[in-house]
Amino acid sequence: MNFQKVYTATDVHIAGEVFRIIDDVPFVQYGSLKEFDEQLPSVFLEEMALLLNEPRGFAGINGCLVVPPFTESGDAAAVFFNHEGTLPIHYGGVIAVVTALLESGRLKEKTAGEYFIETVQGVIPVIAVKEKEQVVSARMALGECTVVKTDVPLLDASYTVVQADQRYALFDNKALGLKIELSELSTLKKWGKNTLQELKTNPDIQGVILMDDEALVQGKIKTVTFRKDGWIVRSPGFGPTAACFASLLSRGGIEVDQTLLNESVYGSFLESKAHHDRKVQFAVNARAFITGLQTFVLDPTDPLPKGFLIK
Repeated sequence: MNFQKVYTATDVHIAGEVFRIIDDVPFVQYGSLKEFDEQLPSVFLEEMALLLNEPRGFAGINGCLVVPPFTESGDAAAVFFNHEGTLPIHYGGVIAVVTALLESGRLKEKTAGEYFIETVQGVIPVIAVKEKEQVVSARMALGECTVVKTDVPLLDASYTVVQADQRYALFDNKALGLKIELSELSTLKKWGKNTLQELKTNPDIQGVILMDDEALVQGKIKTVTFRKDGWIVRSPGFGPTAACFASLLSRGGIEVDQTLLNESVYGSFLESKAHHDRKVQFAVNARAFITGLQTFVLDPTDPLPKGFLIK
């Protein structure tokens, strides 16, 4: 067997969303994380396609590269990317990185349990609790989340525009007569596709959230989030969870300092809280699980060196 290229990676999932932390960092010169991030689409393009596309990856996987920190206070630096290109931040990816580094021994455990991950968008602090060589929980502040506009009409419904990690259009499932259940997945996908098509006239909208707040009195909601390309995010999503919390706060459905549990259509959960620090700030608790230590190869006779992608 002849191998043209060999790569190793650690796969991690958080509430069902998959992250691939690739060990093979490209040998390029860079003076900052931003500069490294800007070079990736040109110097790592083939590897991004090979490792994220099928048959080695799939449409919903996220990629990550970890490099040494640029500051004395930082524990590691990370850049994130998906099939569309690099991402300034992926909150789930930050917790995936901390978990993988701690459980593999590459990051030394701290007594206080606080770790600082440098990203293109800034330094993200994470509080991680480790028990018996496993990270059993991690908490991360998401910062501000703002309701931009409410009651925006669209066809027979209306939505709320919320700015979190990106800008979302948030819909109430009751007004649409939709159920967020696996048995209704086909109907949900059709609705998501049609809604994204209608929202193409608003290029600022990067994702669509459908929320069911029927169990809000118990501190629970259920959501499904569609990326701009129509893919359903497998986890409840860090940004979508904060966006829903902000919307509920703005209309008095929940109060600051309450805990909100967000369930995905697949039955996974993320826990969030909000607190006042001059402005309302949001934080999410989650747990990441390492699912595999992977070795990928490229045979020079492979007819699909860049893979393929089916959405």
